[in-house]
This record gives sequence, C-alpha cells and structure tokens, in this order.
Amino acid sequence: MSGKVIVVGSSTGGTEALKVFLSGMPAHAPAILIAQHMPELFTRSFAERLDHLSAMQVREAEHHEEIVAGRAYLAPGHSHLLLEQVAGKYRTVLSRDPPVNRHRPSVEVLFLSAARHLGAHAVGVMLTGMGKDGAAAMLKMKQAGAYNFAQDEATCVVFGMPREAIALGAVDEVVPLPRMAERVLAHIALAG
Repeated sequence: MSGKVIVVGSSTGGTEALKVFLSGMPAHAPAILIAQHMPELFTRSFAERLDHLSAMQVREAEHHEEIVAGRAYLAPGHSHLLLEQVAGKYRTVLSRDPPVNRHRPSVEVLFLSAARHLGAHAVGVMLTGMGKDGAAAMLKMKQAGAYNFAQDEATCVVFGMPREAIALGAVDEVVPLPRMAERVLAHIALAG
C-alpha cells in the first residue's frame, strides 16, 4: 500500500460517475472512502453493484472497519463517514450527527476528517454534484498537504460541487471523468 487514502465526494450524477471512476481502479488500488448523497435504502445495493463493476472490493461502510488497500467504503445513507487512526492504523467511523450542508452523509464531514487525520496521505476527488458540499473542507485538505482532483464541467451532470471547490482554490487538477482514475493513480505513483 502506498499509504495514501482516496476520499471521494459526489451527488447528482454521482452514481454513474462512481461506476466510471471505480471501474478504472485496479484490485490493489489505495483504499477509497466515498460520500455519495443517496437515501439509506439504496446505499447497500449500490455498493453491491459497484463491487461487481470494480476490481476492488466495494462495500457499504460499517463502524470501526480497518481501512485497507484494495477496498472502497461507501457511506451508508443514514450516516456520515469519517476516519480515525488507532494504533497506527486507519479505521472507519460512522456518525448519525445532524446533516451538514443539508446532507447526511456529507462530503464536508468526510473531507474534514481526511484533512485532520490523513493530511498529505489523502487524495481528494470531487465528482459531479449540486451545491457546495465538501468545497470548504477540500480546501482544508489541501492546506493539510492533500492533493485534490475535480471532475471537469464537460463531463459533469451538475458542475456545482466541483465548481465551488475550484473557485476556492482547493483543486490541484481538473480532469474529465473518463481519465480520473488514471490521473489519480498516476499522481499516487509519482508521490510514492
């Protein structure tokens, strides 16, 4: 494992964008944590669908799972997804705290947790979505040493969340969706 953890935020159009992104990831890719705005009735079946499309193992995140390479953890629709470090290892944390930016799971909560616990070990990815959830926290990630990507306007269903992150100066690279997995992996290989 490179020691990197990829954190992904998405909303409107994100279900299709996540399929494209995850299908480009090899089985040994760094761990991925995902906050996708989605009702709780759908997140488990969505994780199962993604699991069939990806060489990685994709699952709905559970509380206090060890975060390991080759796995993607999708926030359940009823909880925020965070992470913590315990005895030198990262693990998931689920929280039923109130919605942030009107969302639970909130990208803001995941990205703030990444800024706090991962710092330069985080790689941020902002995919298509309405509104601004996660933009301010993505800037905090960058300030903590993370390297951040945003989906370009041409391939977004809604350019809201990526646009807000770009406007704040939180984004290092703006990338078309079909090349996102490739660019993220290339950055991680160089950062080694």
